Amino acid sequence: MITEEVAKAKRASLRMAALSTETKNSALEAMASALDRGRDRIIAANMKDMEVAEKEVSEGRMTSALAKRLKVDAEKIDGMISGVLDVARLPDPVGETISSIELDEGLELYQIRCPIGVIGTIFESRPDVVPQIMALCLKSGNSVVFKGGSEAAASNRELFDILSDAAASAGVPRDAFVLMESREDVSKILKMDGMIDLLIPRGSNEFVRYIKESTKIPVLGHAAGICHVYVHRSADIGKAVNVTADSKMQYPAVCNAAETLLVDAEAAEEFLPLMNRLLVEGGVEVRADEEALPHMEGAKEAKESDWDEEYNDLILSVKIVHSLTEAIDFINLHGSHHTDSIIAEDRDAIEAFVRNVDSADIMVNASTRFADGYRFGKGAEVGISTNKVHSRGPVGMEGLTIYKYVLLGNGQVVKDYVGKSAKKYTHRKMDGELRF
Repeated sequence: MITEEVAKAKRASLRMAALSTETKNSALEAMASALDRGRDRIIAANMKDMEVAEKEVSEGRMTSALAKRLKVDAEKIDGMISGVLDVARLPDPVGETISSIELDEGLELYQIRCPIGVIGTIFESRPDVVPQIMALCLKSGNSVVFKGGSEAAASNRELFDILSDAAASAGVPRDAFVLMESREDVSKILKMDGMIDLLIPRGSNEFVRYIKESTKIPVLGHAAGICHVYVHRSADIGKAVNVTADSKMQYPAVCNAAETLLVDAEAAEEFLPLMNRLLVEGGVEVRADEEALPHMEGAKEAKESDWDEEYNDLILSVKIVHSLTEAIDFINLHGSHHTDSIIAEDRDAIEAFVRNVDSADIMVNASTRFADGYRFGKGAEVGISTNKVHSRGPVGMEGLTIYKYVLLGNGQVVKDYVGKSAKKYTHRKMDGELRF
């Protein structure tokens, strides 16, 4: 049954690729309106999931961080609606000319953006993933197969039904969207390399690593979110306190929250006691190295394993470093290449940090929490990628498209361009969109 539904989504992807911008935007507006009208249904479904989750947390079978990601309230629905409408306002990427070159007079080559085909997304908790990914896949002309966690089953089903019905009412192929719901469906989706073109997993680092290791389908994602804030000796202390607090405390249960704070030894005496008071007031457990401990009353001593830990909770590891080079080397060794921030006024230090830290997102005097598709102006995101191919960082519609080449000629043949009397290629770069 599920295999046939995914096969239908594969066939529907050809129709999705040909949808007009007007149809796609009408569908997105209908989806946003449907979310607004369906608030009571969505929250009622989410309450069912939350009741089970709270029991799971109390019995130690679910982490509190996972339960936090599961909750949907009026504010979360407002965010869903805003994200869908933002995608509607973004330019349609399908058919965009990426580059063009004249091979010879009257022989022109265009590189054109096009959909990938069928996107498979496997995610834990986070019901708001459903509208985010459906909106981005629709606007970029892709079919999408969802597989959410059982902990969000009621929420995911309600959102999927509301959104897919609304999109279909605007002329989008209903077969383009598939929701898998059984536990066995995860193993099934991993074997569908003939029908699914790209997998995007969202969840814990163990979960994402398992997906990457268990399929032949290309995977776009990150296995961990071990993010750093580095306070340089030239830092403005007020900025450093505010940025560090936001990076750790604004929403600790997500992948772009800071897990490790690095502080230059010359800034430690002034900065760390101030920072520690704010962390303690916010309920953060501090794990400090031997040098930082004297400046951080009540902190626990950090273990070596803390530098490689993604807490997703109100826990922060703190280490004193003695140079910019030491900080950069530490981040590249222990980080997950996700998001890292430097707080500094020294422009040379900032430039060196930006050039040498090997991460998808580099923040300068700004919170790591800005690493987000919506905040980056992408409307929403399908996930954050630490890959070094295809797409990196918060992945919006550009990560859901690939390209094809279109050569416009007038009867030219290759044999005229080989041999002693061969015609010469001009290989002249051109500007402008493809026109037929």
